[in-house]
Amino acid sequence: MRTDYHMHTPLCGHAVGAPREYVLAAQAAGLAEIGFSDHNPMATQFDDWRMGPGQLPEYVALIEEARREFPDYPIRLGLECDFIAGHEAHVQKLSTLADWDYLIGAVHYITPEWDVDNPKHLKRWTEVPVDEIWQRYFDAYTAMAESCLFDFLAHPDLVKKFGHRPEGDLMRFYKPALDAVAEAGCVLEVSTAGLRKEVNEIYPSAQFLRAARERQIPIVINSDAHAPAEVAHEFDQAYAFAREIGYTHVMRFAGRKAKPVRIE
Repeated sequence: MRTDYHMHTPLCGHAVGAPREYVLAAQAAGLAEIGFSDHNPMATQFDDWRMGPGQLPEYVALIEEARREFPDYPIRLGLECDFIAGHEAHVQKLSTLADWDYLIGAVHYITPEWDVDNPKHLKRWTEVPVDEIWQRYFDAYTAMAESCLFDFLAHPDLVKKFGHRPEGDLMRFYKPALDAVAEAGCVLEVSTAGLRKEVNEIYPSAQFLRAARERQIPIVINSDAHAPAEVAHEFDQAYAFAREIGYTHVMRFAGRKAKPVRIE
C-alpha cells in the first residue's frame, strides 16, 4: 500500500521522462498510488530549475493527460513550493489555481542568491561557517512550518546534502523547527533522495526523525524522483527506517486532506 507523492516532470528543467513513464515505474514497483509535485513557478523567473511563470497550465494538463491514460490508477496533483520569506502571498495565490491534492513546502534558498543544495555554490561552504549555514536553513524551515501554507514539508535536513555538518549536538538546530512543525500540525517527508546524493543518507537523520516521533509528527515517505528509474527508490530501506524509529503509519493525501495508513 505504498505511495510516492514527490515526483517531477521535465518542465522543471532538470528531470527526464514523461508522466506516463513514472506511472509505469510506480506500477512495476507495486505502489498503490502516486502524485506529481513539480517545482512551483515564481512571479519572476530567477533560477533555471523550476517551471516558468506561464507553464502552470501546461503542468496541470500533463497530469490530466496521465490520469486519462490510467483512469483506474490514482494520480495525485501536487506542487513543490519554495518557501521564501516575503513570497507567502504568491504561494497562497498558487493554492487557488488548481485542484491540488497537496502542496509541499521546501527550503532551498538561505539567501536570495544561494540555493543551498546547488552544486554551483559549493565554494560558499568554505567562505561561510557551517554553523551559520545550518542556522539560516533551519530558521527558514521553522518559518515555513509557522506559515501553515503546506500539507507536508520536504527533505527536512537537505542542508546536509554535501556532507557538511556543524560540530556538537544538532538538536539545537532541529528543535525549533520540529516544535513549529508539531504546532502547525503538519506532516514531514522522509525522503530517499539523500541516498542518491553525496551525503548518502535518508532525509532526515535518525536523530531528527526520532525527535519528530516523540512529538507525534506524522510522516510521508517519498523518493523525490527526477527520472522514472528513481520512483520508489530504496523504499524498503526507508520503511524499515521509519518502523525502527517507531512509526506505524504513513499519510496519504487527496484534496488537501491527509489520512493515516498503517505500515505493513
